[in-house]
Amino acid sequence: MEHPFLILPWLLDFVGLGEFAHHYPQITYSAFVALLLCVTAKLAVGTVKMIPSGGQNFMEAVIGGYEDFAIDVMGEEGRPYIPLVATLFLYILIMNWSGLVPGLYAPTSNVNTPLSMAIVVFIVTQAIGVKEHGFKYIKHFTGPMWAIAPIMLPIEIIGHFARVLSLTFRLFGNILGEDLVVAILFMLAGMFFAPLPMMFLGIFTSFVQAFIFSLLTMLYIAGAIEEAH
Repeated sequence: MEHPFLILPWLLDFVGLGEFAHHYPQITYSAFVALLLCVTAKLAVGTVKMIPSGGQNFMEAVIGGYEDFAIDVMGEEGRPYIPLVATLFLYILIMNWSGLVPGLYAPTSNVNTPLSMAIVVFIVTQAIGVKEHGFKYIKHFTGPMWAIAPIMLPIEIIGHFARVLSLTFRLFGNILGEDLVVAILFMLAGMFFAPLPMMFLGIFTSFVQAFIFSLLTMLYIAGAIEEAH
């Protein structure tokens, strides 16, 4: 859901990219969030100290807790994939929160953004399965006995492709609905105080949606890593 005035397209008008930014705000703001995360990460790395204090202590506790949780879900074999899952979580979270700021836009409220990430998760999951098991990965699709493979194979294939739709529409629907409610409250009840409670709720629900997306990604990776039964 777009706000009446978007800052980035207006700024890009001055460099001749405004038309593209107005037509494709989801791409513009996705790129902006990615750039913001890269710059923030670079600045954070530059301030890391051997003896942590203050904000570094807090961030290490948060990252360490998330890492422990990811290992609990995926197992020790899933450790190499934590950077992917954590990046997805942060990327989605900041994009979700963008829609709560007047003049910004939540790229996840456009179906193409969650779809692109869901396709990446699908491809990576299958690649991990092949990497871990080689040709034996097909057992994940054929069931415990070859006799029932003709039945299980199409069911499993449909189930794996359904993951893309599940990830896409869960995130897209919740963020679009949240932005619509905030926009309607702005129009009906004033510019600040009435939408404020909904915006606070939006901060929490945006976090939940980012966490669910990353959690499901962990579960799919864990399923690809484990041996077929």
